[in-house]
Amino acid sequence: MELIPATILTGFLGSGKTTLLKRVLTEAHGQKIAVIENEFGEENIDSDILVSDTSEQIIQMSNGCICCTIREDLRATLTDLAEKKRKGELKFDRVVIETTGLADPGPVAQTFFIDDVIAEAYALDSILTLVDAKHAAGQLNERQEARRQVGFADQIFISKTDLVEPAAVDALKHRLKHMNPRAPQKAVHFGEVAIAEVFDLKGFNLNAKLEIDPEFLEPEAHGHHHHHGHDHHDHGHDHVHGEHCNHPSHAHDHDHGHHHHHDDDVKSFVFKSDRKFDPAKLEDFLGAIVNIYGPKMLRYKGVLNMKGTDRKVIFQGVHQLMGSDLGPTWGPKEKRNSKMVFIGIDLPKDIFLQGLEEALV
Repeated sequence: MELIPATILTGFLGSGKTTLLKRVLTEAHGQKIAVIENEFGEENIDSDILVSDTSEQIIQMSNGCICCTIREDLRATLTDLAEKKRKGELKFDRVVIETTGLADPGPVAQTFFIDDVIAEAYALDSILTLVDAKHAAGQLNERQEARRQVGFADQIFISKTDLVEPAAVDALKHRLKHMNPRAPQKAVHFGEVAIAEVFDLKGFNLNAKLEIDPEFLEPEAHGHHHHHGHDHHDHGHDHVHGEHCNHPSHAHDHDHGHHHHHDDDVKSFVFKSDRKFDPAKLEDFLGAIVNIYGPKMLRYKGVLNMKGTDRKVIFQGVHQLMGSDLGPTWGPKEKRNSKMVFIGIDLPKDIFLQGLEEALV
């Protein structure tokens, strides 16, 4: 049976998750969606479009979508839904799991890795994070949970941009990019997002493309001359934009110096190399760092050039759980190199980069 795509929807309180969900549920897009509410928040979806006083856990809606509140473990709910689908008792094409405003999406994402029953029925499509532009700066400064949600995202939707100055929106986008260079960002109006931008993003899939803004990966070209990639091929990581926020590229916003006075603990960094990895050494090193830093490692992903195979090795993980798959063969003209991105809380970049360097052949 085909895997059921699952989307995790997370985001700041008041960022419009419910508006987005209502839209997704009521829009006539011909898809039948099962929404799992992970706890009832104060802005739960049932009041407007569902029968509110019902003891039934799963509520069928007129357009064939279903809504389900978790009164027990997420795994039990997912297993139950998959079984009902298999037996033909419920018809749905995909699942959306809404986490509460300050929940950590990590354990929800991990469910799709740990449990064999779940892994055989579902494919985690992506984690969507909704950021409220009006309150983002304060929430990011004060709440680590908000910063973690940004770090986990495969796609970031920024709501309420119409309520703030364009310069502030730019500064916010810049700040989010430092925290998570992997996730594309999109401003949305009142949860009006085209379905195509919400589902089947395959953000979490082990696809062979490591989508990171190429600018982010390149040593900066503004003002201070960094030598370029080819003359330091022995270690393919130059300073990545994101470590220190005082270089010339940021001079333009000194007049409203937002993201200077706080340095976010959720950060990302990239490792690149043209040399092959030694599989045994790499596995030992990754095993060791995941043991120590796993809880602080939010998302990590890479396309690796490995000794002993002509195929790309696609690797990714959440917290302590990681997996790798063989991807397509490297093309005859394609430059074989490895790129990895790590997003986490106060990760010791130097230890990671040095350890990875030492795992090369």
